[in-house]
Amino acid sequence: MKDWDFAGLAMADAARAPWLDSFFLAITWLGSLAVLLPLALLVWWQQGDRKAGFVALALISSSALVHAVKLIAVRPRPEFFPPLIEMPGDASFPSAHAMQATAFALAWLMQPGKSPGIVESAILLSVVALVGMSRLYLQVHFPSDVVVGVIFATLWVLFLRKLLAWRECKQ
Repeated sequence: MKDWDFAGLAMADAARAPWLDSFFLAITWLGSLAVLLPLALLVWWQQGDRKAGFVALALISSSALVHAVKLIAVRPRPEFFPPLIEMPGDASFPSAHAMQATAFALAWLMQPGKSPGIVESAILLSVVALVGMSRLYLQVHFPSDVVVGVIFATLWVLFLRKLLAWRECKQ
């Protein structure tokens, strides 16, 4: 795993360019709870029903879960290449940005009664991929942190969607 993690960070470092610096510094915010939570709450408030609350629940609970795992794993942040932002103070594993972006996107696409289109799905999944890449490009996560964050979020949202309360919402 160490070789794979190092190789991913080395590739990200080698790709550095001023325009990519700006791009990934902006994109990384799309995985931040500071951006996603107000958006999820706004959607819930506008739609005003329990089904729309699924996105907020998935986001908030995945954020709590990822931070609990960070406290257990206590993996240090990568130090192979200079980071482009101030290194976050919490543990590296798993990536909260990757997990939160994935949880938001999947919960949005899997809302009870919702039938997302191909364009909507492609946009949301592209944002998830870009947020994950941003964490590597900025040198604040190992590739394995990002991959595990996406996997955990996927499993968590699938679990939440299977809960009886959400299955009862008529599609």
